[in-house]
Amino acid sequence: MLNEVDRQTLKEIARESVLNGLNNHQPPVVNIADYPSILQEKKATFVTLNINHNLRGCIGTLSACRALVDDIAHNAYAAAFSDPRFPPVGQNEFKQLEYHISVLSDTRPMQFDSEDELLQQIRPGIDGLVLEDNGYRGTFLPSVWEQLPGKEEFLLHLKQKAGLPASYWSDTLKVSRYTVESF
Repeated sequence: MLNEVDRQTLKEIARESVLNGLNNHQPPVVNIADYPSILQEKKATFVTLNINHNLRGCIGTLSACRALVDDIAHNAYAAAFSDPRFPPVGQNEFKQLEYHISVLSDTRPMQFDSEDELLQQIRPGIDGLVLEDNGYRGTFLPSVWEQLPGKEEFLLHLKQKAGLPASYWSDTLKVSRYTVESF
């Protein structure tokens, strides 16, 4: 668990990353050694940008591949300038941005033999899910439960996000779960 100072530090890194992107067209170079050891740990993160509570960009990683501070810097930059759903953030939007950070636990594969069995194991409001099959892959952070509170609806939309039909089922379907620390 991160303390409030660590959380504020990560939000500031995200803000500075977007500002650096606006001014220099690249993410900042983060000197990892300048930060406490907890912020140097390899962690997977997502950075979500909102304006007036509306999504403006969201990019992240599902596996820990960089130091937490570096992952935040890269994902904030990518959320602002590389989310294919939105044009790059403009200078006029910078002051309106709201930053939401999710630090992910390791993913854990779920074991199931049917969709009903899978649905019984899903924990609404707690689980983030990664769904994958035959080269298709999608994830929903636990925060998506706010918009899709039912297990069936959550899974249906996750299949669609992965590029699969809502009614899709396969014996090779894999689902993993993770939790997040969000702020």
